[in-house]
Amino acid sequence: MTDKSLSTRIKKRRTFAIISHPDAGKTTITEQLLLLGGIIREAGTVKGRKTGKFATSDWMEIEKKRGISVTSSVMQFDYDGKRINILDTPGHEDFSEDTYRTLMAVDSAVMVIDSAKGIEPQTRKLFQICKMRGIPIFTFINKLDRDGRDPLDLLSEIEDTLGIETYAMNWPIGMGKGLKGLYDIYNNRVALYNGRENVHQYVKLNEEGNLPNDSKLRADSIWSDTLDEIDLIKAAGNELDEKKIITGDLTPVFFGSALVNFGVESFLQTYLQFAPEPASHKTVDGEIVNATDSDLTGFVFKIQANMNPNHRDRIAFVRLCSGEFKRGMDVTLERSQKQLRLNNSTQFMADDRENVTSAVSGDIIGLYDTGNFQIGDTIYTGKNRFQFEKLPQFTPEIFVQVVAKNVMKQKSFHKGIDQLVQEGAIQLFRSYSSGDYILGVVGQLQLEVFQFRMKNEYNSDVIMTPLGSKTARWIEPNQLEESMASSRNMLVKDREGSPLFLFENRFAENWFAQKYPEVKLTARL
Repeated sequence: MTDKSLSTRIKKRRTFAIISHPDAGKTTITEQLLLLGGIIREAGTVKGRKTGKFATSDWMEIEKKRGISVTSSVMQFDYDGKRINILDTPGHEDFSEDTYRTLMAVDSAVMVIDSAKGIEPQTRKLFQICKMRGIPIFTFINKLDRDGRDPLDLLSEIEDTLGIETYAMNWPIGMGKGLKGLYDIYNNRVALYNGRENVHQYVKLNEEGNLPNDSKLRADSIWSDTLDEIDLIKAAGNELDEKKIITGDLTPVFFGSALVNFGVESFLQTYLQFAPEPASHKTVDGEIVNATDSDLTGFVFKIQANMNPNHRDRIAFVRLCSGEFKRGMDVTLERSQKQLRLNNSTQFMADDRENVTSAVSGDIIGLYDTGNFQIGDTIYTGKNRFQFEKLPQFTPEIFVQVVAKNVMKQKSFHKGIDQLVQEGAIQLFRSYSSGDYILGVVGQLQLEVFQFRMKNEYNSDVIMTPLGSKTARWIEPNQLEESMASSRNMLVKDREGSPLFLFENRFAENWFAQKYPEVKLTARL
């Protein structure tokens, strides 16, 4: 492939994550986007559990049972000449680490906000990560078919709470049962709402920005109120600045309702006009890898076991950062300097997959893995050795001791723990003296998911004994003496064999620091 041809393919890629607080509707909007892309024929909602319909991106069994997203899903489709890679992230804060790593693999983010609730805690946290990385953010204020807060108040809250400028791309004409439509400011048209899903009419506005004289809505008082509000935001609001969008300093704001697919198509069309092409990536040495470089490069940002329980497969999710992938090509795994031939690769539609023979920078591919890959691994072709920036790993706060309930099933118990730990949601430690298994997590829900998956995917019931909240601090091996351990600071070692203490509280940590002032203790993000 010529450099010009490769560059043309790369420029067509748009890779973004959908972020939100739980229940804001991000999984529902994901499904509507897939519907527009022709990937699915019918959008199921999380509420569809009673009817046997499940969210397409919630493929894991526990997600279907509880109606929540607990793992990032990858979906790909073509729309309007673009190849779109969507990453639907967990909304629950207990799975923030998975979401943070996913945000390292995208070029922009769509922030979904509940029109009745506004900015919620998890939204704020995820936004800060996007802001820190300079990721362009597009905002979709959802659930317009229900009564919500004043649109002007919502824009003010976004600016005041998140510290980012806003620009309204459209504006609601009414809300809830009084919803009449959307004034599409950017496209100078009105989308009329008739209360039925997927059946909406567009009306072009005249040169004065008004409806035709024969429009029934024009005589409604809600229309004149809408015009007054639009005049206000045009006069006092921010200007649409594409440079500010790309730098993450201004967010285009769209109103709509994903549940009834109102405003989603217009959002997608406009998003594709402003969303960035695949970006460059930094190495640990500060060098830049450009998306259009000819050598293939990429990094593993997620590992998932048992996406197909019948085959007990394990998939390494790879963000391609430059060049072109071709099935059967040889790459170098940076960590081990091992040469790998990529014969078995896939692209995704949630849990549905198809073999991929070619992909380019910006795409997300899956590599069937027998244990070669770890989260954060860099792969590349060419002779120059390098490594992309490290992905975040959180220091766990909740710990349990775990054993197999049935001692006759130790093989499946150890296999399950090994594979689930490699996914990165839980961390494994061993008691320094006895070697007992200890799990560390950021949130309690992670333990519930672990227990559920051990039983359903590995046929291994487990007994978890709570050790409570602990503060994990690593210590240099040459400074360690086992006599430093006590009932208030448990001595354990991580998967790499590095020693650390689990302090029962801040007081215990401070007492240790006073007793051993020469010892350096460190946390990990």
